[in-house]
Amino acid sequence: MNAGLGISGRIAAFFQTARITPLLALVGVLLGVFAVLVTPREEEPQINVTMANVLVPFPGASVADVEQMIATPAEQVLSQMTGVEHVASLSRPGMAIMTVQFKVGVPRTEALVRLYDTVSANADWLPKNLGVMAPLVKPKGIEDVPIVSLTLYSKNSDTGSYDLERVAHSIENDLKRVSGTREVATTGGPGRAILIELDPSRMQGSGVTVADMRNALRSVNSGMPAGELLSGNRS
Repeated sequence: MNAGLGISGRIAAFFQTARITPLLALVGVLLGVFAVLVTPREEEPQINVTMANVLVPFPGASVADVEQMIATPAEQVLSQMTGVEHVASLSRPGMAIMTVQFKVGVPRTEALVRLYDTVSANADWLPKNLGVMAPLVKPKGIEDVPIVSLTLYSKNSDTGSYDLERVAHSIENDLKRVSGTREVATTGGPGRAILIELDPSRMQGSGVTVADMRNALRSVNSGMPAGELLSGNRS
């Protein structure tokens, strides 16, 4: 009757009639329960995923100039590092942001040292004498990945990106009051800009040169105090 069965068929037929089969099944169940009990479990396991943002300020530059002169060359340089999963860039007016993500398992310290060395050794991708500032590296971790992202849009053609950015900032302030919220940030807006028109006659009368104005604006863009002017009960 079993002549036509293969090896697997004969083994299955043997265990169907063998008295040891229930015992083996019981042992397998007990081993599975024991493995579940002794296996360590964590609600939030620590996964070694290293990320970092490389910020390159380019005050006064348009998005197209930032992308062409900063973001694209930086992507090519950073993507050549060993252990990099992917590199993404975001070009904003006056700022290029490159996000570098290393592969899972690359030690955090080793990845950051490699990134700092690459940025320092390849600083020649930055255009010279155009006001480009030194790159800033901001390390990130797996806990810094956004878990909720909101996109604002308007069906009204009269509503521009600046109006949406103002709404986003108001929502941002409300979200920061939520208990347990770590960080809320708005990206993609056009930002604010101040147009300064120079009056040569008034500048000459005050003894202010174009170089003085440029240095003052550069210090303001860097977040440095530019001074205070008091006039007519106004500061």
